[in-house]
Amino acid sequence: MKTVPADAALETAPIVLLAGDVAGEEALAPGQPAGDAASQDAVLARARAFAEPLLAGERFDTGEDALAHADGVAAILQAIGAAPTMRAAAYLVYAGDYLAKPEEVIAKAYGDSYASLVAHTRKLVQVQRSAREALGDAALDAAQQAAQVERVRKMLLAFSRDLRVVLLRLASRLQTLRYYAASRQACPQALARESMQVFAPLASRLGIWQIKWEIEDLAFRFQQPDEYRRIARLLDEKRVEREQVVEAARARLVTVLAEVGVRAEVQGRPKHLYSIWKKMRGKHLDFERVLDVRALRVIVDDVPACYATLGRVHELWRSLPEEFDDYIARPKANGYQSLHTVVLDEQDRPIEIQIRTTAMHEHAESGIAAHWAYKEAGARGYAGVSAGGDFEEQVAQARKAVLRQLLAWERELVEPGGDGAVGAGQGLFDDRIYVFTPQAAIIELPAGATAIDFAYTLHTDLGHRCRGARVDGAMVTLNTPLQSGQTVEIVAVKEGGPSLDWLNGELGYLRSSRAKTKVRAWFNALTQQHTIARGREAVEKLLQREGRTAIKLDELASQLGFRNAEALFEVVGKDEYSLRNIETLLRPPEPLPDPDEALAQRLRRGPSSDATPKGGVLVVGVESLLTTLARCCRPAPPDAIGGYVTRGKGVAIHRTGCSNFRQMAGRSPERVISVAWGRPRGDAPSVYPVDVAVEAADRQGLLRDISELFAKEKMNVVGVHTQSLRGTAWMTFTVEISDSARLQAVLGSVCQVSGVRSARRR
Repeated sequence: MKTVPADAALETAPIVLLAGDVAGEEALAPGQPAGDAASQDAVLARARAFAEPLLAGERFDTGEDALAHADGVAAILQAIGAAPTMRAAAYLVYAGDYLAKPEEVIAKAYGDSYASLVAHTRKLVQVQRSAREALGDAALDAAQQAAQVERVRKMLLAFSRDLRVVLLRLASRLQTLRYYAASRQACPQALARESMQVFAPLASRLGIWQIKWEIEDLAFRFQQPDEYRRIARLLDEKRVEREQVVEAARARLVTVLAEVGVRAEVQGRPKHLYSIWKKMRGKHLDFERVLDVRALRVIVDDVPACYATLGRVHELWRSLPEEFDDYIARPKANGYQSLHTVVLDEQDRPIEIQIRTTAMHEHAESGIAAHWAYKEAGARGYAGVSAGGDFEEQVAQARKAVLRQLLAWERELVEPGGDGAVGAGQGLFDDRIYVFTPQAAIIELPAGATAIDFAYTLHTDLGHRCRGARVDGAMVTLNTPLQSGQTVEIVAVKEGGPSLDWLNGELGYLRSSRAKTKVRAWFNALTQQHTIARGREAVEKLLQREGRTAIKLDELASQLGFRNAEALFEVVGKDEYSLRNIETLLRPPEPLPDPDEALAQRLRRGPSSDATPKGGVLVVGVESLLTTLARCCRPAPPDAIGGYVTRGKGVAIHRTGCSNFRQMAGRSPERVISVAWGRPRGDAPSVYPVDVAVEAADRQGLLRDISELFAKEKMNVVGVHTQSLRGTAWMTFTVEISDSARLQAVLGSVCQVSGVRSARRR
């Protein structure tokens, strides 16, 4: 049995999406129209049937049955108003963990949109899971808090691109918490803490109270079980009395509203333990003084009925003016609307009453899910109802509203005491902004970016041709910093390029490195074009002078070692390549005579003097023409020598007893010539290097003593190589001599040095 992590497909939201996802349209089963409600139910049934054999019998690492978890997520999505195709996505995401090639299989059966959802959630699932495992159950320090806020940042980026993932995340996390509660297992503290600090605030920001309250209560239960039980016990002790008071108030209000013709649904409001505990702790209140312990909710048809109901409520009971809030006239940032008031009954017991329309109630319970129709339907309509002519504008406004909620949440997260990591994320969200295209596509830019940065982000060519910009419909200068949430429209010419002023940092035209790189590349390409043109002109003039205009330029460049003609023109235009190289190629010099042939001719001319043997070479010294002394035997006068004609290096002079010389002579006897030592020119005798091998008992000062002996004998030492092993030293001295016969006497003196065992010429 395969065990996979709970929330496995929903741990991390995708950052990158296919173009179809950004357009806001779900993929359905092939051949089924989006506007057909029955077909969408069929997609849901197909998805569950597809996932059931894969998930049946499998369990997450929490112990929860995988299929039961998927069913629970789908049920939560249904409760907040998600369409069947959205609920189908939950089954496909979890099924992907049990497929060999999930993206390919799901793309063929359900379309690219579902496949991209599965691919990205599975690809990034380990990021947040690994981060949470690293946190463990220990108390968070500042660095860990910053890491947690960074995960929130990834979630926000993902949300702005694919709403499906966030709803799946919230539903999956709630289902996991429900499982821990139902099975009476201990929930990992890192998971409970993340639920309270990340998922509950996210649901709150999106206005999905139905999920927010339950996540908070369950996380509170696992994080502080003693406090949770204490509040639950206080609620239970007064439950009968409280229910009687609430029921009496409810019945009385129903009667009064019916008398004045206001159609209303009056119901008791659920009690949220975490909210009660937070108010008791934050305001230092006793349980009896918490105002929403007794609460009613009134749902009416329209806004006038809300205010009419408020008037009747204040007539029935005495109100507390300081506890009145009009969220209809001044909605909350997440779009929440309602009238909140607190009244005192006849026994001065507080009762909180919320008054809202049916639409406001649906939005309060489902939040962004109330706008989900546009994602499910696209321009073709949803559930048989076609979108109106202003549909695209409504879609754009809805997406902008969502992004603004997230940006506002980011600001709260980085403020001390916010919903995030208590100021630990300060600075994390200061480095970027989000703006809209006229089609409401979301573009991420660095903080302080301008319209030119925006244009280059969309397309390099658009950036080059940018000449103006409208921000929220008003023309602005191109170096005006943009703000998050603004809509930017670029005014561009048909042809043109950037200005050099854009690269002047003091003028503030560019902030993003991408845009700066593109502008520099444009000017570099322009400079290169001018350089190539100048080089082409110089080369073509040379070819005209040489009368070689018919030559192919690419072939000429290839012969000179360049990949093409433009590469040649570029270096010529930069004055990095001389035109003489081209002239030399076009007018090659006379070929040099073959060295072997020159040597053969010289030998054929005969001896140069009486001292030279017939057909031989007179060797005078190391600098003698066409001769080299062999390094293998290092000949020196009056050694018996022989010559060997080499290929391209003249005559090599060897001692006749040299083993190398005998081998070469045996292989090529025709190359052996007679040579003799000649007389030196001038008064200075010629010197020849010879190698002397010395073996001695190793001791301190040995090398010094031998070197001093050579110096005393006026022999120049030009090289020394020594090696010592187990008390024996082997030394090779290269000395310059004019007569090898004198060397024997010197070697005898070397043998007299203390410790020297032998000294010989090599």
